[in-house]
Amino acid sequence: MRRLLIRRFATMALNAASHNPPGVKTGPVSGQPPSASPETTSALLGASKEDVVGQHQGGQDRGDKDVHTKVKSAKELEKERKRAEKQKKFEEKQAKTAANSTATGDSRSREKKSKQESLREQPLPEYIEPTPLGEKKILQSFDDPFHKAYIPKVVESGWYAWWEKSGFFQPELGANEKVKKEGSFIIPEPPPNVTGVLHMGHALPNALQDTLIRWSRMRGLTTLWVPGCDHASISTQTVVEKMLRRKGISRHDLGRKGFIEKVFEWKDEKQQNINNAIRRMGGSLDWTRERFTMDEGHKIATAELFVRLHEEGLIYRANRLVNWCTALNTGISNLELDNKELEGRTLLSVPGYDKKVEFGVMTHFNYQVDGSDEMIEIATTRPETMLGDTGIAVCPTEARWKHLIGKNARHPFVKDRLLPIFADEHVKEGFGTGAMKVTPAHDQADYDIGKRHNLQFINIFTDDGLINHNAGEFEGLKRYDARYKVIGALKEKGLYVKAENNPMIIPVCQKSGDIIEYLLKPQWWMDMRSMADAAIKAVQNGDIKIRPESAEREYFRWLKDIQPWCISRQLWWGHQVPAYFVNIEGQSKDLSDSERWIAGRSKEEAEEKAKIKFSGKPFKLEQDEDVLDTWFTSGMWPFSIMGWPKKTPDMELFYPTTLLETGWDILFFWVARMIMLGIKLTGKVPFREVYCHSLIRDSEGRKMSKSLGNVIDPLDVMEGITLQKLYDKLLVGNLDPKELATAAKFQQSSFPDGIPECGADALRFSLINYTTGGGDINFDIKVMHGYRRFCNKIYQATKYVLGKLPSNFTPLPTATKTGNESLSELWVLHKLTTAAGKINEALAGREFSEATSASYQYWYTNLCDVYIENSKSIIQDGTPEEQHSAQQTLYTALEGGLTMIHPFMPFLTEELWQRLPRRPGDDCPSIVKAPYPQYNKMLDDPASEEAYELVLAVSKGIRSLAAEYDIKESATVHIKPKSSKTTQTCQAQLPSIKSLCGKPTYGSSSTITILHPSDDDPKGCVAQAVGASAAVFLHVKGEIDIDLELQKAKRRLAKASQTVAKQRTILQGEGWVKMKEEVQKLERKKMEDAVSEVQVIERSMQQIERLKIE
Repeated sequence: MRRLLIRRFATMALNAASHNPPGVKTGPVSGQPPSASPETTSALLGASKEDVVGQHQGGQDRGDKDVHTKVKSAKELEKERKRAEKQKKFEEKQAKTAANSTATGDSRSREKKSKQESLREQPLPEYIEPTPLGEKKILQSFDDPFHKAYIPKVVESGWYAWWEKSGFFQPELGANEKVKKEGSFIIPEPPPNVTGVLHMGHALPNALQDTLIRWSRMRGLTTLWVPGCDHASISTQTVVEKMLRRKGISRHDLGRKGFIEKVFEWKDEKQQNINNAIRRMGGSLDWTRERFTMDEGHKIATAELFVRLHEEGLIYRANRLVNWCTALNTGISNLELDNKELEGRTLLSVPGYDKKVEFGVMTHFNYQVDGSDEMIEIATTRPETMLGDTGIAVCPTEARWKHLIGKNARHPFVKDRLLPIFADEHVKEGFGTGAMKVTPAHDQADYDIGKRHNLQFINIFTDDGLINHNAGEFEGLKRYDARYKVIGALKEKGLYVKAENNPMIIPVCQKSGDIIEYLLKPQWWMDMRSMADAAIKAVQNGDIKIRPESAEREYFRWLKDIQPWCISRQLWWGHQVPAYFVNIEGQSKDLSDSERWIAGRSKEEAEEKAKIKFSGKPFKLEQDEDVLDTWFTSGMWPFSIMGWPKKTPDMELFYPTTLLETGWDILFFWVARMIMLGIKLTGKVPFREVYCHSLIRDSEGRKMSKSLGNVIDPLDVMEGITLQKLYDKLLVGNLDPKELATAAKFQQSSFPDGIPECGADALRFSLINYTTGGGDINFDIKVMHGYRRFCNKIYQATKYVLGKLPSNFTPLPTATKTGNESLSELWVLHKLTTAAGKINEALAGREFSEATSASYQYWYTNLCDVYIENSKSIIQDGTPEEQHSAQQTLYTALEGGLTMIHPFMPFLTEELWQRLPRRPGDDCPSIVKAPYPQYNKMLDDPASEEAYELVLAVSKGIRSLAAEYDIKESATVHIKPKSSKTTQTCQAQLPSIKSLCGKPTYGSSSTITILHPSDDDPKGCVAQAVGASAAVFLHVKGEIDIDLELQKAKRRLAKASQTVAKQRTILQGEGWVKMKEEVQKLERKKMEDAVSEVQVIERSMQQIERLKIE
């Protein structure tokens, strides 16, 4: 049988060029299928290692032969030598035996040896795509060495440049240059930061977004996916400054203009790398509309935003606390913080300190009450900040300190500083000592208390994290050096009480690893309350849908508690604040005076405003040196990319956009702000839907981090990489020796042989399949490589089908029935249309995993493993009408399968779809533009599905019994249906059942008998239930060990009985009434099948017992 299949596959060939639309150029015509060459047969045998349809062998994919090979140790080589010696002796013995065999035996031996030699093919040279860049790919014959088996880089080359050049990714408009009647689907790509290469966290959303865009395009909608990159102020400036420092240069050496020019050079290089990676993944973005958050159009939009909201009073200047990073010398947003939880005393590395610094300790000390010897005990985790204390708050109900309210404590280190003691409800009874030091200039809670009680706001830190002149004798110390000095000085004065472990949260800058300080700074702020209310209303009334629901709940929670937003940053890279300080001649320069600041779209506009406001006063304008927060300028992304504030055609046609797909971790910091700014500035929501995908973690569930070595470049997954090259990447990552060792260890354990080439299609499919809308995703390269084998399954199935279509084959004009379909054809057409319905429904509901699972099930289980196998006998031995019908069904099933899975796997499907003969009148140039399969009621045939599922189940039951009892051929089988309907199906499909049973039913003495439902169970047989519909019996008397089989049956009975008990619990449980009807139906079916299996096993055991006495 295997040799027969090989001969069938070896005669396949493809007239690829003849299947293209009229007038479309392609590769050379292959003509009539030639006889298979020895090389072809050899390649096909080699390809059988790759999960080939109809000739499956275990082993490694051919495409993996170039994967890095581990160098063997001396001990391993010695073991191999000994094995080789044993093998040699064995072969010599075999050779002697073969010499005495018959001529037939000699022939078989030579054939086996030839097969073994054919499997040992030499690795292919590096593939070079022959198609000129941008031209339609020249299709090669499947006999070409690079096309005999599925190789991702071969299949995926050549297509993208042609797609892009052909304009397939640009929006297709309808009549009068308006959106098509089918509607539109618009996505603004969340712009990746121009700080380096893409990682898996970018690959996931790109795969999801491209899936939806391709699906919508194939359904006839006007689609647009706008690409772009974000300038990422802090991250980009930090990276470029590090690069310059390695060359001994600082940004101050270059000056602001020179530094910005240098960053733009770096940005251009990185942006091109990012774009190339997105192209490599198959992202169908309209590159003619590419944007950057610091391009000229965005610069105009940023100025308009700032000036307009400043004029309304929503943007204002104020001296308030900011998150200050002393290492970067800038304020940062909450998004750029990691809140590090400590369980108690912990030593942490802090930039700028040679030794680790102690955190997680509560230090208790006393303040002396002024004018007495009485002490008031204080507890703090930041003892150095006591240098900025200006008050002491006590719990209003704390008896110990009630008598001190209204008095003052004296600061031990700062002369003449008295600290008023007062009651404040912020201090809770029983918490700490009941008294709290107040440092208004360095803590948010203290800031609020200071405002309530009119305390002094004394800053004790410089921007670099040193102690300033307000701290007396400690001036000039680093802040954490001052911590230890303060504790020592308290001890000297007898004021120190104790120190104890204290769980706490430390705010850490993500970019620098520095511990955040809270500093008072005159900054630009934006009042968010009114905009937040509008954003809440937009979601509540359904203008915007946020998925999943958990994200929507968090969205409401955050907006209801929203605070004013600090929008300025102390950087050079970014949008310089379009605000100007008015230096009035003869007046002091007080940058905190908000009345002296003028906002303008240009300096000229600001001058005109200043002349009006300060009429008659001589002045000069000085632009604020700060830049605007990246999230502020990026908050305009959905409408700035359409041309806002100008009234452009894109604004009219494509705004609001349809969907924003992003990570839940930036829901507040970016998504909510886009909604607020969109409604405020355009009067419309920026998008109709927000889908928040999960975060990708490594295989151990850890967050991906460069220091852990678990950040994966999608290009490495697509193209493969050796372990050594993975390690080489670590060496250029600025890791310290300890981090380098940790990262290298992870790589060694997770990728001991490197990362095998998986290809873009397998990477995309696995990422999409991971997306369930639930928790985070644990990345596993083995899963992705498994989907490469699935790609191979599709590739080989298509080869088979095309090889079975005659050279003059013409498909029907539409995907419909011929009227001569066999039951298996009706079944597969039913599976095709129901799968299409499921996928469309799943994608519409953003159930990505369900969509990929439905397509996988159709391809792997329905088409490849069942229908293609069943069609072989019809095409081989059927009548001309049956053969024609089978060929038409094969074509329809294949065409539908390729278009169905195209949004997930664009390259493979284009490569194979282009080889299909076209239906009459079909001039579609690319699968990118092909219609997406829809549910077709004419193909929906539940009755045929039920009947053929019975055929499959019966065949499977027979094969299972034959395998269990080692019956290799000439089996005697009985099928006992449980209804007249089942009986009719089995009788009508007996040839199919026998064909699907395989070897056990071969041979002239093999029989399959259909019993009547009322017949007694046959004697001398073992049985297996086929659901609740039938049972199959295999005659085994005289062939088995009865006692052993009884033991097996008892184990099967115990398992089946457990299933019955489990299902009974489900059916009678409290949750039953809450289940959906279709779920209840499924659970009842499981119960019926389990009960039937118990009954059949019990009868089978009785029969086996009887065998002892028969």
